[in-house]
Amino acid sequence: MKESKADLIWRTIFEFAVILFGAMLAAFAIEEFLVPCLILDGGIVGISIIISTLSKLPLSVLTLVLNIPFLLIGAKKLGKIFIFKSAFAMVVFSIFLDVFEKLPDVTREHLLAVSFGGLLLGIGVGLVIRFGGCLDGTEAVAILLNKKYKMPVGRIVLFFNIVIYITAGFLFGFDRAMYSLLTYFITSKILDIVESGLEQTKAAMIITEDAKTIADLIYTRLGRTVTIMEGEGLVSGEKRVLYCVLTRFEVRELRSIINGVDASAFVAISDVSEIIGNHIKRNDARRAEHAEKET
Repeated sequence: MKESKADLIWRTIFEFAVILFGAMLAAFAIEEFLVPCLILDGGIVGISIIISTLSKLPLSVLTLVLNIPFLLIGAKKLGKIFIFKSAFAMVVFSIFLDVFEKLPDVTREHLLAVSFGGLLLGIGVGLVIRFGGCLDGTEAVAILLNKKYKMPVGRIVLFFNIVIYITAGFLFGFDRAMYSLLTYFITSKILDIVESGLEQTKAAMIITEDAKTIADLIYTRLGRTVTIMEGEGLVSGEKRVLYCVLTRFEVRELRSIINGVDASAFVAISDVSEIIGNHIKRNDARRAEHAEKET
């Protein structure tokens, strides 16, 4: 049973509302906790804080302008929905950075700023990622590198951030770099809780009556091959069972595929601690060839 048009509209509205709230919360954490104590976030936001501190240019403008090239780089590879949601989140984030800049600082106590700033930032960024967007262009680049070279997303982001924190250490003192690094680890941990892992591989088991359509869409849209097995429900009778391995960033797209084809399908998604052997993922050319054959 396909998801109705009304359900799709309401689901989309809900997703954008949560992304809006997440971006606002992240902006609040940055401007009310971190910036007053010169504690850096990672990625483009961290670079923007450094430039803003040295040049007095508005942080809200810098974060938006510096993120644009990364969105353009990822536009063709990461999908229109992801890019649109990310652009929406970044614009909201930039607007509310400007709004919160005008409010009194919540605290200038460094330990409180690290603790509560990292907590709120992790929740905000986690909500944005959970519902299909991102707030920082380095995440988009990390996803691209993950797709091409199989490098873990979390490790790539950590490398970017360490370079930023070392730079901040030379510019503002290494106590600021250490505070920033501690904030990053708090933020990452909270983000993991909100969005169940930054780089974990997931296994999806799908029990459905429309296995062929779902398997073809997973192949053409995600490039993932699917194992199809026969199953039988105690009450519902014969079923087809699909099994595939995918990344956490592809789970949102999988949900979209399932809701669009068979919203009554039973789907179980679990973490995969280790993969032995080569799981096949088709490249874009093979996916296009498959899609052409289907049409």
